[in-house]
Amino acid sequence: MDVFLFMWLSIVLIVAGIQDLRFQKIPNLLTYPTMGIGIACHSFTTGLEGLFFAAGGLAVGIALLILPYIMGGMGAGDAKLLGAAGAILGPKGVFTSFLFSAVIGGVYALALLIHSRRFSKGFVERHVTTLKTFVFTGQFISIPSQDENKPKLCYGLPIAIGTLLYIAMKLSGFNPIM
Repeated sequence: MDVFLFMWLSIVLIVAGIQDLRFQKIPNLLTYPTMGIGIACHSFTTGLEGLFFAAGGLAVGIALLILPYIMGGMGAGDAKLLGAAGAILGPKGVFTSFLFSAVIGGVYALALLIHSRRFSKGFVERHVTTLKTFVFTGQFISIPSQDENKPKLCYGLPIAIGTLLYIAMKLSGFNPIM
């Protein structure tokens, strides 16, 4: 059963990553059925324990990205995609997948900043000014970006790559769960 779920999730992740890059949107048509499949399969194979495993993974996956979504740092589709992965991987699996995704996402964000030099110069200046203001006045006043050409971070791609990395490690016999 795990291999079927891993194959399903892998396909969903690849499609979601491509959709996010092309349209900056992860369709609900990918995330909601994956959540349902994860909950149904785990419930069917291991009963109530499987239901709690899948529901716990779903909750942890969404909880890990809900704050960045609320703060406007990413879309709801990113949180739902990690939640869908959690419904299949469980709480520990989705947390490990999240850690891999965070590292990949950091490298991706750094590459975007380096590639977009004009935006990164303004980015650094705004944050230095915010830090100075905080140090001298004790008030945190964030300066919003005025650049409409800022690079678009499609976080569905790091989620897909990080989770696929986790799945590959799990299938190869290496247990990446702490």
